[in-house]
Amino acid sequence: MIMQTSSKKQLKLVKSSGGGEKNVASEKDGKSLLTIDKYYQRVEWYAQRIRKTHDIGEITSILDTVLSEIRELHHNNELSSSREQILYAVQKIESLRHELELIRGLVQTDQMTGLFNRRGLDEHFTREAARADRNKGQLCAILIDLDNFKEINEIYGYRFGDSALIHFARIVKDTLRPSDAVARYGGEEFVILLPDTRTDEAVRVMQRVQHTLVSRAMLNTNNQPVSITFSGGIALRQAYEHQYSVMRRAEEALSRAKNTGKSRIEIA
Repeated sequence: MIMQTSSKKQLKLVKSSGGGEKNVASEKDGKSLLTIDKYYQRVEWYAQRIRKTHDIGEITSILDTVLSEIRELHHNNELSSSREQILYAVQKIESLRHELELIRGLVQTDQMTGLFNRRGLDEHFTREAARADRNKGQLCAILIDLDNFKEINEIYGYRFGDSALIHFARIVKDTLRPSDAVARYGGEEFVILLPDTRTDEAVRVMQRVQHTLVSRAMLNTNNQPVSITFSGGIALRQAYEHQYSVMRRAEEALSRAKNTGKSRIEIA
């Protein structure tokens, strides 16, 4: 952040029409001085906001605002030394913002599959739910569990099991739209969020995923295809329904699917 220094522009001493001297500034200089003074105050205010939050997204938003105000100050007719300080501050803040975005990605991402983790899912759900309520739109949440995954680990080994999770994640990402989101919920469980999607459309999406899993089957060490299937529970979010309630209904639907033969999709 830029610190106030002695190089800050001072008011000019000019003669008044009455012959006396008084401290005044030209309209241009007065505007610049006022801008700098306010900027120093706002820098400290932003710094205090950053100290009070642990939300990387909020910190990034604050830095975006600071960058915007610094660039606006840079366009004013300031002293060259002040301009150099401003440019240096812009570079440092942009670098910090980039690093925070990288950290944010790591915090919200499951390192094995590259999907959202629960933290990332929570943030995405909050954003999509707010958009759905604002636009009176629909949002489907699907809870998925890979069938017989324990047996897959026992027969083929845990390394193969990890590869199966990565394989499934890749297929789901290839099948979904860019606006959809998928997260690893835990173990072999996954959550898919489908904005602007009815339940019948969500069923068709899951059927496409199942079909792709069959057509792109994994091979074991003997080059034999290994069947990987999943069961799912679909819950259509009601207006202003909390995430916990939506996921509880999806979990109940998933339980019915698992208890009635697996490789099935049930609607809450």
